Amino acid sequence: MITSLRLELPPEAGALTRRAADIFKARLEARCPATVSTEGSGDFRLQLAPAPGLGKEGFRFEDLPEGGLRIAGNDERGLLYGLGKFLRSSTYSPAGLTPSPWRGTSVPEKRVRGIYFATHFHNFYHEAPLAEIETYLEDLALWGINSLIVWFDLHEYRGFRDPAAQAMVERLRAILQAARAVGMSPGTAVLANEGYADSPSQLRATWGRGETHLPAHYHVELCPNEPGAVALMLRWTEERLEAFRDLGLEYLWIWPHDQGGCCCSRCHPWGGNGFLTIAEPVARLFRRLCPQGQVVLSTWYFDQCMSGEWQGLARAFRERPDWVDYLLADAHGGQPFPAYPREHGVPGGLPLLGFPEISMYGFCPWGGFGANPYVSLIQKSWEQCREMVEGGWPYSEGIFEDLNKVVCAGLYWSPQRPAPEIVREYAAYEFAPEVAQDVARVAEIFERTLPRRREQAGGVARFPLSDPAGAEEAHALLQSAERALSSRARESWRWRLLALRGLLDAELVRNDFALSEAAEAALEELARLYHAERAAGCVAPPTRAALQADRRQ
Repeated sequence: MITSLRLELPPEAGALTRRAADIFKARLEARCPATVSTEGSGDFRLQLAPAPGLGKEGFRFEDLPEGGLRIAGNDERGLLYGLGKFLRSSTYSPAGLTPSPWRGTSVPEKRVRGIYFATHFHNFYHEAPLAEIETYLEDLALWGINSLIVWFDLHEYRGFRDPAAQAMVERLRAILQAARAVGMSPGTAVLANEGYADSPSQLRATWGRGETHLPAHYHVELCPNEPGAVALMLRWTEERLEAFRDLGLEYLWIWPHDQGGCCCSRCHPWGGNGFLTIAEPVARLFRRLCPQGQVVLSTWYFDQCMSGEWQGLARAFRERPDWVDYLLADAHGGQPFPAYPREHGVPGGLPLLGFPEISMYGFCPWGGFGANPYVSLIQKSWEQCREMVEGGWPYSEGIFEDLNKVVCAGLYWSPQRPAPEIVREYAAYEFAPEVAQDVARVAEIFERTLPRRREQAGGVARFPLSDPAGAEEAHALLQSAERALSSRARESWRWRLLALRGLLDAELVRNDFALSEAAEAALEELARLYHAERAAGCVAPPTRAALQADRRQ
């Protein structure tokens, strides 16, 4: 049993390696009484060493001849990810640390292993103290996540100089700076034809045409075929890019829908026509301002509200375009991965990236009842696309889908790995090895019980579960597992999100799907964990106060 560990850094350790050492020390010392020092001696020697040639971002664990362990990293990210592996494969007790027995080499197979933080609706990323978000980014980096995308949403503001817009820019800058400090490549997103709240009415897009209506549209978006619209949108885009340019943006997403789009005859079908009219000049502007960056063209929601978008894109990209580096595609709401690229190949022969929807499936408000694992759905979708994609960015609305993030990160690192195995690794590290199997079983039950609906009658809100079988079992398993946890694990927000979900589902089943006093207290705790005091209904736990605010709106 180890009570002190000496961490040896390379002689020319860079900023990321030094930050990785600080993160490692904080995580290990929070889990057991063992201490970590970069000076003096210790019961165990852990050496970090550069080893170019292992494979990009990879690492190797090897025994030191005189005792201890060397983590060799292909690069600084490899050293960080190796420390994450050491933390997850070691065990902890009140007596100290049992160092990782794992030995071998591990190299990620997918190059892009990112995350997208949606910073809107007063969700966690919009409202949480920046220190909490910074700590969360550290945790995600330890799992091998190597890029972060954020989006500055125009429609809420009256121009870039709107004080509220400037406040959001500063928040997004701080989040991207924190991501870069833990080895993540920063990026931002734009909707191709998005507009401010006071956009010129004469330039606005058409949101309906015949029976076709764009389902997510704020009616302030612009039509790129209206004279002067492209120039105005490029000016708006340049303002935003200049605000983040000094951070070294490495990715720009250009998005077609949700919101966005135009249904006029000149733009139709949007994804293979009008969208490209504005996307190409936006991409070229980004390339000029951020020559090190890569352009990701999204196909999200293609052919969902109008037909011909995939075919139109394929015609436009008969030859590989010089202004796009990747296409992005994925399924929405539990649907299969888009059929067109699976059946016809990726337009332009471009590399493909995914966008797993890990937040919204099953019920709105998203995360309203706590943790929302849907491991088998992620696995099923992954099996449809893993040979096609080079990684991706899961879409996150908050911390309630933390387990889903880790499953995606694990699949990007090792595409053939069974997702339940990643769940057990997560549970053993975050909680305790003794409860890993029970937590995996709970995750399986939670996926089945997640879909539910909201009913309102006689002033009473009910939330019937589509399949309540197992709710009581999950609650009992969590109650039993909790007795085996350290106080750190038991009080952590990750455990609370699972425990509260178990309690809430069981209370719904016991009370004809109405909210009891115990359920109300659990929902109020969730709201505090999410910093949801001002959250929109789609991301606010359905407390009495939130339901009343919903009715007033």
